[in-house]
Amino acid sequence: MHRIVTLLPSATEIVCALGFRGELVGRSHECDFPADVERLPALTEPKFQVEGASAEIDERVKRIVREALSVYRVDGGRLRDLKPDVIVTQSQCEVCAVSQNDVEAAVAQWLGARPQIVALAPYSLGDVLADMVRVAKALGDEHRGLDLVGRLRARMDTIRERAASAGALPTFACIEWIDPMMSAGNWMPELVAMAGGANLFGKAGEHSPWMTFEELAEKNPQVILVSPCGFSIARSRAELPALTRDPRWSGLRAVRDKKVFLADGNQYFNRPGPRIVESLEILAEILHPEIFRFGHEGRGWVRL
Repeated sequence: MHRIVTLLPSATEIVCALGFRGELVGRSHECDFPADVERLPALTEPKFQVEGASAEIDERVKRIVREALSVYRVDGGRLRDLKPDVIVTQSQCEVCAVSQNDVEAAVAQWLGARPQIVALAPYSLGDVLADMVRVAKALGDEHRGLDLVGRLRARMDTIRERAASAGALPTFACIEWIDPMMSAGNWMPELVAMAGGANLFGKAGEHSPWMTFEELAEKNPQVILVSPCGFSIARSRAELPALTRDPRWSGLRAVRDKKVFLADGNQYFNRPGPRIVESLEILAEILHPEIFRFGHEGRGWVRL
């Protein structure tokens, strides 16, 4: 038996999907799926106020980063009391969750056996799946990881094959942050292609890029998905005036054709874990409703 601590939501979902839920002893403040993990002690907290408008949050985070500080706190004392032997964190993004450096600083003063730190770094879809195997291997059962990845790949392959029959590829833009505007990179361009869309912004395997309204208007996508990192549908809807008040918004093809959608980025697209398949299903429903209906509408996404 292990004593596992996961310090980002996707890691918690991976550990649970691998069948190690009973060995989890601690989590991050953002870990909320499966629902029962919220009973576990939370070991992290942000150093900035998470409420407010997108632009305000962006400025708070950038201010912390400019000062070369970590964006999150780790409760080192509580972490030590839990005596984990495996800690799963990430090394991809200092803003998204507690980083490997944060964890190493928190355990630097430990005496005796130190926990194994598994730092996930998912940039591409392949990385997301490979991380699941890495976690399984660190927990002593690589076969569980290979089995999970095999099942996820099979579901994704089925969607890709069906989407290929659609013929036309609608041009697509995903807005991952509203103010300032950011498009989705990393694994998202791959998911869009698998779902039968033509991604216009962001490159597979690369960090999400900033974008301007001028660029959005120039490429004029047929479909727009607004899925801000860490935001629910309700919170994204509250932020929409930052986009819709621009006089160019009403002239966009996707707006005129009523093909603008809001999705729960916090629960799906921004979590590189097992529910990456549900993210693909949502994209497929949005891009090709004539072919796909998985039942995510109203919960995972809504039409604007």
